[in-house]
Amino acid sequence: VELDGSRLFRDRIYQQHGLIHPIIRQKSSSEGRTSHDLLLAYIIDNKRFTDEDREEIHDAINEINNYTNSYLNKTTKLQWPLVHVSYLYYDEVTTKNLNSIQINATSIDSLSPTYELIENNFIAQLKILRQMDIHITGPGSGQMYQTFLSDGSITINLGGIKPRKLENIDKAYSSYLEQYMTSGTPYIKGLYYPINERQKGIKKDEVIKLIQQASKLILEGFSLPVNAHDNLAPDGQLFVEMCEKDKEFCSQVTTRTSDRNSDCLDFWVEDFVHEHRQWQVGGFIENDRNISCPFNHSLLHELREKYRIKHKPLDH
Repeated sequence: VELDGSRLFRDRIYQQHGLIHPIIRQKSSSEGRTSHDLLLAYIIDNKRFTDEDREEIHDAINEINNYTNSYLNKTTKLQWPLVHVSYLYYDEVTTKNLNSIQINATSIDSLSPTYELIENNFIAQLKILRQMDIHITGPGSGQMYQTFLSDGSITINLGGIKPRKLENIDKAYSSYLEQYMTSGTPYIKGLYYPINERQKGIKKDEVIKLIQQASKLILEGFSLPVNAHDNLAPDGQLFVEMCEKDKEFCSQVTTRTSDRNSDCLDFWVEDFVHEHRQWQVGGFIENDRNISCPFNHSLLHELREKYRIKHKPLDH
């Protein structure tokens, strides 16, 4: 937070692409907003969404937008903030013209004091990101754009299901992947699809609850900057505590040296929390080689209970 690298990167990208950086909010997400503001939410398509997921998502969009349309421009007391939700495919966000614009270089550029920039698809995407109040998508590359959100925005990670290709089994588990992107962006707040529900597929009612929760948090004013720990999902918070209490484990998964097992650096929090592959007792066999990463399983089990993460052992 002290160095604020995410914000500096965001603002530089906007400046380098000829756009005014997003609205600055110092201490609260509610700064410069009123209770009747129309918030803009965008759900970004994700390859992990199934056809059934998309159907549930679109039902949620319709219900929220119908509520918003019925109360727009009215002064009656609102049960929930007004939100307009759009479904977005980034590959369909393209520049509408090829005009060039003049950009003033920053003090550390190697460019001329004024240089020419051609409108492009990334600029078109930044223009949408700049106005987003609520950013919603699943894991993967879609998470990378949350850094460009305005101060006091919320990102909702709808999660995925692992192990891949085993989504419909009873022992599958939730996967949020790039939680570090949210944790490392202190000017936004992260929300997550319920960790014990995602295995059942995305449901309309859960999406509605998350968007309503996000909109209420924004207008009531959540504090800025957001603590990095608070921007993690339950399994991410579990990992942090595991690292604090089991120093050998923490070193094993974060220190890259020639004498260490590189398989233990192949790390996603959800796989570890659910003791998948190298994290299961005894590890697993691949190409006649046992791959195993020892750690304190009893401590992990205690922490799963603490963070209320349901677990069903996988048949490896």
